[in-house]
Amino acid sequence: MAAEWEKLAREAAACDEPYDAYLLRLTEVEVAARSANAVAARIRAAGFPVVKDFDTFDFTATPNLPKQKILELARGEWVEQHFNCCLIGGSGTGKTHLATSLGLALCRLGQRVKFVTAASLATQLEAAQQQHRLDRLLTALERFDLLMVDELGYLSFSRAGAELLFQVFADRYERRSLLVTSNLPFGEWGQVFQGERMTAALLDRLTHKCHIFEMNGESYRFRESMKTKKDKDAKKGK
Repeated sequence: MAAEWEKLAREAAACDEPYDAYLLRLTEVEVAARSANAVAARIRAAGFPVVKDFDTFDFTATPNLPKQKILELARGEWVEQHFNCCLIGGSGTGKTHLATSLGLALCRLGQRVKFVTAASLATQLEAAQQQHRLDRLLTALERFDLLMVDELGYLSFSRAGAELLFQVFADRYERRSLLVTSNLPFGEWGQVFQGERMTAALLDRLTHKCHIFEMNGESYRFRESMKTKKDKDAKKGK
């Protein structure tokens, strides 16, 4: 209001606008600014590695991915219903990009989102346990409406880390939502959680109420590198 009142007052005077209409416009500017600031704060707190939206995602590269269903998830009802989401596919197929786009959409809807890689989360949990502050970290994670765990299966971690990660996943069952991206099919998650019993228990909870998408296709990074190579070769040919 302090930044905008003079400009709006001049406009109101020039248009002979009544005072209550001027005050309404000034209040609307304040509300819009607060809303924009709140969205920006939620996006910062989420910790996305990069900010990528749906408009830069190439749905044609993964023809088996249902675009309309993904865009429906951006409305956020699944998080309100405590459903989960799994994006499964090879490296470079856009899992992190798609996850980030969904996370951004939810931040704009007022949801509290946290983005972290599986390896980083396991490391944080182990460190917190060693420093006797595990309960505090688990409580902090519980506050997020959606916990996004990226790159499950890319890096291995200790048995203790796997057990702590299982605890986080299990604690959110039907209480909060999870979004997990992985390069491993579910049948190979035993490599991560180092035991069939724990893996089976985790998958039973995770997939009970879950949107599962298989993202199979050529690596986006590989396609871009080949395109760049072709462009360079074409220029050399000239």
